[in-house]
Formats: sequence, structure tokens, C-alpha cells
Amino acid sequence: MNFFEHQDTARRNTRRLVLLMLLAVISLIAITTLLVSVLLFYFQYGGNGMSQPADANVVQLAFHSLSWEILGYITLGVGSVVALGSTYKLLQLSGGGQKVAEALGGRLININTSDPDERKILNVVEEMAIASGTPVPPVYLIEEDGINAFAAGFKPQDAVIGITRGCIRLLNRDELQGVVAHEFSHILHGDMRLNIRLVGILHGILVIGLIGYFLLRSAQVSAYSSARRRGNNALPMILLGLGLIVIGYAGTFFGNIIKAAVSRQREFLADASAVQFTRNPVGISGALKKIGGYTRGSMLQAPSAVQFSHMFFGQGIRTSFNALMATHPPLEERIGRIEPSWDGQFPAVRESAAVSDRPSSAAGEQMAGFAAGSERAAPSAVTAQAPSAIDSIGQPSPEHMARARQLLGEIPDDLKDAAHEPFSARAVVYGLLLNRSSEGIAKKQWQHLRENAHPAVFRLVDDISRQIAGLEPGVYIPLLELCLPALQSLSAPQHEVFKRNLLALIRADEKVDLFEWSLYRIAMHNLEQGDTHEENRNLKSLSDECQLVLSLIAQSGHTDQGRAQAAYEESFSSLGIGSRFFLARETIKLPDLDRALDKLKLLKPLQKPLLLKALARCVSYDARITVTEQELFRAIANSLNCPVPPILEGQRLD
Repeated sequence: MNFFEHQDTARRNTRRLVLLMLLAVISLIAITTLLVSVLLFYFQYGGNGMSQPADANVVQLAFHSLSWEILGYITLGVGSVVALGSTYKLLQLSGGGQKVAEALGGRLININTSDPDERKILNVVEEMAIASGTPVPPVYLIEEDGINAFAAGFKPQDAVIGITRGCIRLLNRDELQGVVAHEFSHILHGDMRLNIRLVGILHGILVIGLIGYFLLRSAQVSAYSSARRRGNNALPMILLGLGLIVIGYAGTFFGNIIKAAVSRQREFLADASAVQFTRNPVGISGALKKIGGYTRGSMLQAPSAVQFSHMFFGQGIRTSFNALMATHPPLEERIGRIEPSWDGQFPAVRESAAVSDRPSSAAGEQMAGFAAGSERAAPSAVTAQAPSAIDSIGQPSPEHMARARQLLGEIPDDLKDAAHEPFSARAVVYGLLLNRSSEGIAKKQWQHLRENAHPAVFRLVDDISRQIAGLEPGVYIPLLELCLPALQSLSAPQHEVFKRNLLALIRADEKVDLFEWSLYRIAMHNLEQGDTHEENRNLKSLSDECQLVLSLIAQSGHTDQGRAQAAYEESFSSLGIGSRFFLARETIKLPDLDRALDKLKLLKPLQKPLLLKALARCVSYDARITVTEQELFRAIANSLNCPVPPILEGQRLD
């Protein structure tokens, strides 16, 4: 199953989940209706001393006590409670993964930390992000001894990685990389949004029980506060409260069974993806074995761990009815799927054990050049049988990991440090956009920064821009990606100034420079939240937007208009949505391009590869792909929420 099929499956799973939960809510309405009818029956025929008709059936009388109006109120009330409870919880988590991490007591790791353990996990996360083409996520540290981790957010742009102190301290780099690769699988395959929606829906059902508890407590207080209320007047409210508690917690119980079943299947897929990412089964299986051999396992103590239990790498809480309620498959089954020859023995793990970054086995040694941070360089060229860039989306290979490590190695340490701090990160991005071919344009850009950038930032640009001038253009995008976590911490006013300055630097030459636009688009797409509308559009309904994007990309690699038009016509016809005339370069404006991509982002998952293949065909028309064309292709794919790993030497786009 490729990236786009995973995304489509995630959408279908979300719909099935909503349907299951809707059926659960309908069941709650039915049970609540029964409860209210019994109470009305009691109040009418029992509590007020009224005699029942001799030939009356009790059940018939109970339901006879209801009217369609009362039934409508019950349905509206239960539905509203669940909807409002779910909406409240989702609004609480609307900040993305950061809110989940903070609810679990997480602390954002300072990206300039000098702590060796924290530095180690940040390096692993940065490598995995650049290798997979996703923005570098912030990393939160959970001060717990259990070996666990999670990825949370609505989309890659607001995702965070959370990891426990025990996970960093007790796992070596091989094993950490396996755990991080597992979490990146959840980011890439659309699991995070599904996970947060599960939290919201279950909270809505739980609110019914909380209301019942409130009614019960209120009735008890009222009953004891006045002798007059010690009789039957308080009893209906007590019974209603008890009934709602039972209904709410029973609904939560069955909702948790659904949550656990969905989660277990996604964990198997994420394990398989982690092995594929690293080509090192020893890494993730070693982490799972250490969980099994460690006295604290993967358990977490945070009170919020219960509601987020399905997001963790390992089983984070103890459950009753373990076969039904466990959010993760048994460790033995997970390890057996990854390492069929495993002997079933868990290693004894001591809390004070020193962790070595040496590979944990002969298999690990064999893969160390890719997975363990070894200095051995992997070949950068790929064979003709290697997956294309599009096929690599969501499925980075060890070659991509090696390429990411190589790119990071080409960035001077001073620049890496600058990318990790909000003030200097802005200076890095400004430095990437400074014109180095025209003194007049550069002078205009410097003048704008002098007048509009923060003085402290402006003072840093000169030294940083000189270092950037010595870099290869292929390093620019990874350097920008390193800046993203620091830039995400900018306040709203700082972000607006930063954005205006970027646009001014790009427009200084009064024309659209596509490499500059690529940098800008990647930065803004990952820094601005944007919409979260359902991906339900098709290519035919967005033919004008396809026309604009393909017209632009055709002209990015062809100075001859005839060749550019031929490339456009061939690529547009491959979409199978009719024909549109070729747009001249001067008619395409940056705002139009941004609006087009915002709409194309809403394409159905299985429609996106068709557009990407058309873009790749357009770029490859002259059988020569420049760095600018590669990064333009990646920027557009990134805008469609399709993260393309770094393009390898000799790799086909389509």
C-alpha cells in the first residue's frame, strides 16, 4: 500500500469510525429514552400513588408515558451533549500536537540544548524529517521512566514527537531510530487526525456519564439539605443520575473497544513502515524487546495517558479485559512479525544500564551505515529499478536517510546553530533569498531589511549570508527545514513582519523567481495553519488550477516557448480532463499560484498522484532536471500535503 492508498484508507476509516460512533450515539438515545420512560412511569403511577389499570402491561404503560415531543427532546438532548462534549475537546486540542504533549506533561526540548540525550533524539528526528520530506517537528520530553513515544497533531505541519526520558536513556540510536520511524509512519499515513477525532468523540460520550454524576451529587445535596426533600421528590433525579452514569460509562466502554481495535491495526502498519524506512528490523524489534524486559515497560503515570493511550508507541496504560481494551497488539506478536526467528526471550533491562550506540547485533552491524549513524557513506546513485520520487512519498528508504545525513553534514555547525534559534533562523531565511547575481537587486533587498527587519536579526544577516554563499543550492531546502521549529515559535506580529519581508525580498527584482518562490511556499505552508477541509475535490473540478500550475512549471525548465508549450500540452493531456490553453509566464502572479495550490490541496488522495505524475512529466520533458526544477516539484508536492523525500542522483520523478 503506497502513501496515497494509506491516505485514502485513513479517510475511509474516519468515515467508518464516525458511522460506528453515530450508531453508538443512537444506542445511547434509545437507552436514555427507556430510562426516561421508566422514570415517567414511576412518577406517574408509582411516586404519586396513582393506581395502574388492572389489565395494563407495565412496559406499555411506561412507553405510553412518553410523547413524540418528549422523545424529540431526549434525542436532541443526548445528541447535543455528545456533539458539544466532542467539540469542546477538539477545540481544546485545536493547537495540534503541542496540546496533546502539554496535557501529558511534556516539555519542549530546546533545539539548542547541550544535554547529550536530548541532542541525540533531536538529531534522529531531524534526519528522519529531512529524509521523508516532512517539516522537522518539535520534540517534547515526557519525564517518565517507561519506554514510550507518540506523534500527535492534525497534519504534518502541526505535528510533534513526544518521547519519554526512559526511551531516550535506555535505547541506543538504532532502537531510537526505529521508534521515531514508527511515529513518522503515523504522521505520513494520516493516523494522527483519526487519533485526535477518537479522543473528541469518546469525550462527548463520557460527558453523559459526567452529567449523571452531577445530577446524582446535586440530588444527594438537595435531599440532605431539607427534610422535605427526603421523600420521593429527590428519588427520580437520583435514579436519572445513576442511569446516566451507567449509560455514559457503558458507552465509553464500548467506544474504547472500537478505539482499541482501530489502534491495534494501525500499530502493525506503523511497525512495518518503520522497518521499510530504516531497512533495519533490529532497531524497532530491539526497542520492543527492551519494553518487554524492563520492569516499568512502556507504562505512563500521567493522568491524561488514558485518553491518549491509542497514540503511544507501546501500551501506555493497564486495562481490564485486555484482549478487547488493549490499544496495542501483544509485544510477542509485534516482535514475531518483525523478526520471525526471535527466540521469545526478553532481555533484562536495568534502569541504570548504560546505552551504547553500537549496533545491537550482527544484523544491526550490517545496517549500521544506514541506521546507526555510522560514517560509512551509502551510495547516492540509484538503479533504474529504484522507486520513483512519487513512489517514495511516505516511504523514504535507507538511501534517503543516507542522503539526509549527507545534506546535514554539508551544513556548517554555525549555520545549524543559527537555524535553531528564532532570531537567527529569520536571518538564515533572509540570507537564502538574497540575490547573488545582481548587485542592484541585492542593494534593494538590503535596504528593505535595514528598514523593516528587527535590528538584532538584521545584524546577523551579513555573516550568515556569507556562509550560505558557500553552500550548494541542494542544501538550501534542508537548511530551511531546520529553521521551521524555531520559526514556529514566532509571535503573530513577528510572523507577519517576517512574511512581509520574505515577499519584499522575492519581489525585489519585479519578477517571479521560482526557486525563491519554492522556499517561500515551503516556509508558509509549514508555518501557517491554513484550512482543514475534507479532501473531496477531483481534477476535473480544478482544471483551471491545473492549467496555471502546469503552465508555470513547463516554463521553469524551458527557455524556448515552443518546447515549454509542448511540455505543457503533453502533461495536461495526461490528466484526462480535456484541454486548456497554455498560459504565458507574464500572466501568472504569485497570489494566483498560491490560491491555486490551496485549492489543489483539497484533491482526493487518489487524485493527487495523477497531478504529481503530470508535473513530473512536464519537468522531465527535456530529459534534464535542474536543482530548481527538483525543488519546485517538491515545493508544489509539499503544498499538496505530499512530502517528497530528497531527490536522489539518477532517480526518476514519476
